[in-house]
Amino acid sequence: MRLVIQRVTRASVEIEKKVKGEIGPGLLLLAGFCPDDTPEDLKWMASKAVQLRIFSDSEDKMNLSVQDVGGDLLVVSQFTLFASTKKGNRPSYINAAPPAVAIPLYGQFVALLEAALGKKVQTGEFGADMKVSLLNDGPVTIVIDSKNKE
Repeated sequence: MRLVIQRVTRASVEIEKKVKGEIGPGLLLLAGFCPDDTPEDLKWMASKAVQLRIFSDSEDKMNLSVQDVGGDLLVVSQFTLFASTKKGNRPSYINAAPPAVAIPLYGQFVALLEAALGKKVQTGEFGADMKVSLLNDGPVTIVIDSKNKE
C-alpha cells in the first residue's frame, strides 16, 4: 500500500460536478493498493496516518498529529500510485490491485481510519472520475509505502 499524505487547510473531491467529500484543516490521503496488501499493512498505514506528527505545536514545531489537532481526513483512492514507468512513456498499472481486490481494501482502510480518529472520514468514490482540490499547508507532503515502512 502507498499513501501520499498532504497536510491541508482544506480539500475536496468532486464527482460529476457534485462535492462527494470535503474537509477543513487536516490531511488529504491519496491511497493506492497492490494485490499483496495485508490487514497488517492497512493497520500500520492507518495508525501512521493519524499519529504522524506534522502539525505545528505552540512553539511552531511539527510535533502534533491530525488526531491531536482534531483535524479531518479525506481519503481518495489512486491506483496510479503504483504506476511503472520503466519501459516507454506510457505508464503501466500492472502493480496496482485490480478493483475486486482494491475496493474491499479501500473500505477496510477507511474503517480503520475512522476507528483510530474517532470520527467519520470523508472519501472520494473508488473508480470514479474525480476532481480533487486542495490547499496544501506548508507545503507538507509525505509518501509512505507499507512494504518498506518509510
